[in-house]
Amino acid sequence: MPNITVELLAGRSVEQRRAFARAVTDHAVEILGARPQDVRMVFNEITPDIVANGGVLASEDPSRAAVVAALDKS
Repeated sequence: MPNITVELLAGRSVEQRRAFARAVTDHAVEILGARPQDVRMVFNEITPDIVANGGVLASEDPSRAAVVAALDKS
C-alpha cells in the first residue's frame, strides 16, 4: 500500500488537490501495481514563512512572489 505525503504551499483549491490525487493514484496503479483504494495520500499545507529555498524564506523570495500572491488570492 503506497503512502504518499504531499507538502505544498497553502491555498490550493479542493479541485486542484482532487485532480492531483487522481493523477498520482493513476500513476501508482500503473507503475507500482497498487490497487486504487490502497493508495493513501496526505496533503500537508505549509505557509510561505515556514519553508525556505536556497536559504531564503518563500515569503521573502522575490522569484516566488507571483506564486505566493496567487495562492493568497485563492
